[in-house]
Amino acid sequence: MKVEIFSDVVCPWCYIGHTRFAKAAERFRAKGGTIDVTMRPYQLNPDAPAEGEPLIPSLERKFGPNAGQMVRRVVDTAAGDGLTLDFDHAVSANTFEAHRLIEVAERQGRGKEMAERLFRAHFTDGLNVGDPDVLAKLAAEVGVEDGGEGADQVREQIDRARALGISGVPLFLFEGKYAVSGAQPEEAFAAAIDEVAERTGQTPITQLAAPADGCDDDGYCAV
Repeated sequence: MKVEIFSDVVCPWCYIGHTRFAKAAERFRAKGGTIDVTMRPYQLNPDAPAEGEPLIPSLERKFGPNAGQMVRRVVDTAAGDGLTLDFDHAVSANTFEAHRLIEVAERQGRGKEMAERLFRAHFTDGLNVGDPDVLAKLAAEVGVEDGGEGADQVREQIDRARALGISGVPLFLFEGKYAVSGAQPEEAFAAAIDEVAERTGQTPITQLAAPADGCDDDGYCAV
């Protein structure tokens, strides 16, 4: 099963959704299924400066007095998924080069690992994911050799996301036509995976005798 995950590495709900989906995907693999995940770029703020700035003031300018409440909500939610989000030290920065690095990592079979490291770098370590020196160090940590390529492919995929009508992330695109939007609970992701597997004839052999869970009533994994 092919799944494309459109996300931005400075999006907290993308980090949470990525984590929950990974757990659901492992459950499917444990049943004998196969999932091939590809990370796709999306920029929430393509005009953000590469040099970065403290995240909290940036959020306050955008969301006003509700910023603090929003931050507390997402921090508490992430903690429930075992993630540590430190908004006080996070840096708002342009993510194009981070996406280019993920594209390079994808070609080397380490796209998911690179994305996860970038999420943690931004939300937990307080690093500027728009800084070339930071990105070089993170690439080395993950074992990715970066030759500076991939920019054209990132632009193509960002244009593709726009053509597909994607206006928010995370978005999980199954087999190019079934979509799940948002940081859904792990059970919702698991149900969507099973539903797509049934529709596309990819249900694991051990599951053929059992009924598929199906998508939930809110329409997740709708065509």
